[in-house]
This record gives sequence, structure tokens and C-alpha cells, in this order.
Amino acid sequence: MVVEQKLSKSQIEGLASDYEARTAEETLEWALKAFGDRVGLISSFQAETMVVLDMAHRLGLPVRVVTIDTGRLPEETYALIDRVRQRYDISVEIIYPDMQDLQELTEKHGINPFYRSVSLRLLCCDMRKVRPMKRALDGLDAWISGLRRSQSGTRANVAKIEFDSTHDDKIKVNPLADWSQEQIWDYVKSRDVPYNELYDQGYTSIGCSPCTRPTEPGEDPRAGRWWWEKGVPKECGIHVTLDGVHLMKEIDPDGRPRDSQPDL
Repeated sequence: MVVEQKLSKSQIEGLASDYEARTAEETLEWALKAFGDRVGLISSFQAETMVVLDMAHRLGLPVRVVTIDTGRLPEETYALIDRVRQRYDISVEIIYPDMQDLQELTEKHGINPFYRSVSLRLLCCDMRKVRPMKRALDGLDAWISGLRRSQSGTRANVAKIEFDSTHDDKIKVNPLADWSQEQIWDYVKSRDVPYNELYDQGYTSIGCSPCTRPTEPGEDPRAGRWWWEKGVPKECGIHVTLDGVHLMKEIDPDGRPRDSQPDL
């Protein structure tokens, strides 16, 4: 099936139902064949999207790999990007934040404002991730992520193929939606897939350097993200909406969005 025109929401829901029982490889193959160069793997080079990239390579299908360099990534992430280029003989499209946005953010709120409030953290995520993400998706009809349902409660209902109302109604493909963390690492180890060295230091979810720490045994895998925040979703705003309201709204201790947000 090659998608020549925009799919309706009901068609996407039908595809989601059809592919729920299919494998990650089958879901990925559908996306790559249906959209060609109009679909991109949006990768932060965590283990999940490394699995997806390796699958595409083994399927023998080209895939556009796009990443967002927030300007605050760990050195280990940059090193992995270069290893990926060499291992798979691919280019990686890198999208950067707007420098004027960052200058205004840091001049008004400082270098590390995210520690002071949820709203300032979300503002920083908006500048460094959410806005660049919109530019990363320009010209694409669909995008592929490494989301899994077991990653967090906010991701529990992720479908393998879904309608992304947050990003101009594009199609979002999550081939690993029903995979466990154990399946991810079984795949990585058995196929010698490159991975971020921070995992060997106790990290279980890797984002920007100042906002990520290793987790303790038994902690939620995303507990190391924005660890100083309590009672709010461990999300930057790219993947999640709450009751249709984008996460670039301040969230109260009950996890509900507020209307207030800081200005630049």
C-alpha cells in the first residue's frame, strides 16, 4: 500500500487495528513502503530508536533519520551519532533550536531555569525540543518513534499507527508499542546494535545532560528524567497531550494543565 493522499482518521484507526497483532518489522515495513522519503525516523538515539533503525537496515529499506540537537546533550549521545553514521553508512539530519529563541530564554531566565519550576522547564523544552520538532517534521507526512506502552502511564495507550493531532495531523508510527524493556535489550545484545554508553552507567532514559540522571534499582525507567519534579508527567511535550491540551501549559501537582506559562 503506497499512500498517495492524506488518510482519514477512520482509515488510520483501521490500520491501527489491523497492525496491532503484527510484528514491529511488519509495521515498520508498511510505514517505509507506504511513505518512502515522506516518513522519517525521529531519533534521540536511545535504545528503542536504535532497534528501529537496525530493523530498517535489516529490511533493506532506506530510512531518513532525523534528530534534534538541543545544545545540552551528553557527549556520549554525540559519540553514538557518529558511530551510527559509520555502522549503517547513513547521514543523520540534525535540527537545532533557533538561536534567537535560546538567547531570549537565557537572557530572561538564566542558563538553567528548568530547576526552578515546571513551567520554566517546559518552556526550555519548548525552545530546545518542541519547536525544532515541528521543523523536523516539515515536508513529512508521517514519522516513526520508539514509544512503548510500558515506558510510562502517559504512554499506556499508544497505538502502533496513530493520528498525531499535535503535529498537523500527521501519521505517527510506533512499531515497538507493545515491546517490553527486556525485548529491547534482547534485540540490542543479540544483534550487537550500537547503544548509548550511559546505559552502562545506570541510565534508563537519556535526554539532556542537566535534566537526566541514572536511576536506582526498582525505580521507574523514566524516574531519571527531570527527577526534581514531583507528580507531573515525565514528558517534554513532543509526544503527549492531556485531554487535548498541549503540555506547554504549567501542570499542577495533580497532573492537570494550567493556563499560565512564562513569557520570554
